[in-house]
Parts: sequence; C-alpha cells; structure tokens
Amino acid sequence: MSDVIVTGEVRLSYVNVFQPKAPQNGQGEPKYSVTVLVPKTDVSTKQAIDAAIQQAINEAREKGIQLPPMPAIPIHDGDGRRQNGEEFGAECKGHWVFTASSKNKPEVVDANLQPIISPTAVYSGCYGRVSLRFYPYNSAGRKGIGCGLGNVQKLRDGELLGGGTTAKEDFGRFSAPAAPAYPQQNPYAQTTQQQNQPTVPPVSGYSFLGM
Repeated sequence: MSDVIVTGEVRLSYVNVFQPKAPQNGQGEPKYSVTVLVPKTDVSTKQAIDAAIQQAINEAREKGIQLPPMPAIPIHDGDGRRQNGEEFGAECKGHWVFTASSKNKPEVVDANLQPIISPTAVYSGCYGRVSLRFYPYNSAGRKGIGCGLGNVQKLRDGELLGGGTTAKEDFGRFSAPAAPAYPQQNPYAQTTQQQNQPTVPPVSGYSFLGM
C-alpha cells in the first residue's frame, strides 16, 4: 500500500462519509465513499497521485501480485468519457475524477480541525481536502489499483450538486404582496352603521339638490 497523500483543495461529490452505502449491485460490504474532483490546475496533487499509483503497482509486483501490463487505475479525465461511453457531468470538466472508499468510517473535520457532526454540513458540491492511500487488488477476476479513503476536511461551501434547489431559489422571485395604503373597512360594518342612522323627514316647502 502506498504512503498516505493529502490532496489540495478539491470538490466533493457523491458524499457518503457519515453512513456507509451498499454497492448498487448488492454484492459486497457497505462502504464509506466520496467522489473527488481535482482541478487540473493543481499539478502537485496530480503528481502525488500518479506517484502513489506507481508505488502501489511496484509493491504489487514485488509481492508477486499479478497485474496486467496496463492495470486499471481509479483516476479519470473529467473532460473525457466514462467507461460506458457517457460524458462526465458538467461539474467534472477541467478536473481529474476518482472515487475513494473505505470500510472504516473517516474522521470528518472543518477548516479548524473540529469534528463535524451534522451530516448535512458536508455535501456534494462543497470543497475540502481528502487523505488517500492507493493499493493493488486482485479479486473476482478484476485486477488493478484501488483508492482507499482516509479522512475528510471541509474547507468551504459550494453550489449544491445533484439538481437540488434551496427555498430561496424556489420562492425568491415572488415578491410579497404590498400592504394597502389605507386600512380596509368592513363593508358589512359600514352598511350596518348606515342602517342605524336616524331618518330625517323632508322639510315642506324646500327643495334640496340631489333629492
């Protein structure tokens, strides 16, 4: 297993760091995981990842673990296509993309290294750092290099990924109805008041306008 590396600031997606998630095919143990988006401008993090992957390949060969000449590696080009031919999401453009997972629960801390308890505080779209280990695997006919999740540090908030919206985004375009300039009167009360007024009899010999 390679040495632990710590990324620079990355964006987090498909975050499952508080509760483990079972594989989609239902086979295997539930794991904690997060998809990591490394900006291509962060050359030092990419170089550290490449070196750790090569170290894992060398260790596998030293231990007699049979790997193909070009073993599968977990990191992908976000400007390219997935293995099924589909394009990566728009948030992956300009990034290197990989998923890190572990059976062990990671520590999740904030920028001041204080533990984060609320599951909603770390979400798909926020920014942080992740510690990783790369290791060789050879199981069920599959051979390659995997990525183990260490711990997670949230650095700052970001736009939520996954198509969700906030209440402000949903309702902020609607302005509140303006208050009337004058207090409205109860028409029933006004009618009742008029009905209770005494009737003035007409004065004989005089004519009033409007009568």
